Amino acid sequence: MKKIFVGICTGIVFFLNACSKDDAPSSAILATPVANPATEINDTSFKAKWNFVSSAQNYLLDVSLSRDFTDFVTNYNAKSVNDLNDIVMNLIGGTQYYYRVRAVRGTEISNYSNVISVITSGTFVNADTLLKVKAANNFFVGAAVSSSRLSGAYNTLITTEFSSITAENEMKMETIFTGPGTYNWTQADAIVDYAIANNINVHGHALVWHGSVPSWMNSYTGTDAEFEQLVHDYITAVVTRYVGKVTSWDVVNEAINDGGGTRNTIFLQKMGANYIAKCFQWAREADPNVLLFYNDYNTSTDISKQNDVYALIDDLKTNNVPIDGVGLQMHIKYDSPTKQELQTDVDKVLARNLKLHFSELDVRANSNDSQVLNTLTPERKLAQKMKYREVVEVYNAIPATYKYAITVWGMKYNESWILNQFNRVDWPLLFDNSFNRKVTHTGFLEGLE
Repeated sequence: MKKIFVGICTGIVFFLNACSKDDAPSSAILATPVANPATEINDTSFKAKWNFVSSAQNYLLDVSLSRDFTDFVTNYNAKSVNDLNDIVMNLIGGTQYYYRVRAVRGTEISNYSNVISVITSGTFVNADTLLKVKAANNFFVGAAVSSSRLSGAYNTLITTEFSSITAENEMKMETIFTGPGTYNWTQADAIVDYAIANNINVHGHALVWHGSVPSWMNSYTGTDAEFEQLVHDYITAVVTRYVGKVTSWDVVNEAINDGGGTRNTIFLQKMGANYIAKCFQWAREADPNVLLFYNDYNTSTDISKQNDVYALIDDLKTNNVPIDGVGLQMHIKYDSPTKQELQTDVDKVLARNLKLHFSELDVRANSNDSQVLNTLTPERKLAQKMKYREVVEVYNAIPATYKYAITVWGMKYNESWILNQFNRVDWPLLFDNSFNRKVTHTGFLEGLE
């Protein structure tokens, strides 16, 4: 009896073991592969790579031009691959691609891996093309200038590449308004006269800005009504002087705080909550034909600020205050804002039937204080180029009736305001210190395709 019992137990154990072994492959969860950074990157191809997944029979590779994989590169929608890498071919130079992979075992397919971004080298445009030629009959391509940088190599660069200029500082109140009823027109006149002589558009910047108030106005001891009259007279004098010469003005600049709310400036304190509307009205009275813009920064990423900017604009329009456009300052970083964030901001302008100016464009390569680059790496250079391309692509895609200009905030790296503002090296513009075109220039051209 004992032997029979042992035999039965042994048989049961053998049966259970056999079942366990047979069931193992189907019960084990198929792991998700890990995609690795691409290698062997050139103008038309790269090698996509991923880690081994135990028991996987093959892998499915997706390659797309969009991070959300809404469109696929030809032959790369779940392409079956039997190895741990694949050469992705027939690509476009200077273009950003994304890839992901899944493991396959029989009819079982794993989750998607992480997404890898890769930018092919090279470009698909003639990198020697002039910016204003590429954008001709579409919109102005502008640059920020100063009156002391209009001759020699500066003159050559401005007149060959750009169709519009903006005074970086010299047409602001602090420079022009020297006292009650007195004005210094020297630098502003030099810039406007230069533009006229070279058939270049002028965008005026900026009539009212809290960051450029003359010291005598900050300490003004007259009544609020007298202060308001000073601002009225100033706007009238400046806009009237350049009627027919300056085609557009930033009337009020940066009136909304970071994080939202009206900025507590001297103009708000002395002129009241409707000071912005008054400034726009005075500008229109001085020049019935000039385009009037409101200009501000960080509206794509600071949603509270964005909401308040458009609430301000809606209020102006509701009260029939003359406003023709919005300037979205493009002081941005190589990794921010995203294309979707920028597009959302743009759509809000278009929904209000206003012209759009991408103003003050520069793209910082150093976007994080804890990760400062002392030299511009190839990877960061390409990312910066792609951000320029992305910005121009978004602008170029809007209907023609809403287009005005893209204005780059300076020409040479070493003269950018960013170096002093952040106290660190950077390469945010289209030309190096010797006026040579950089890959960011090519990125701008690519965005115009």
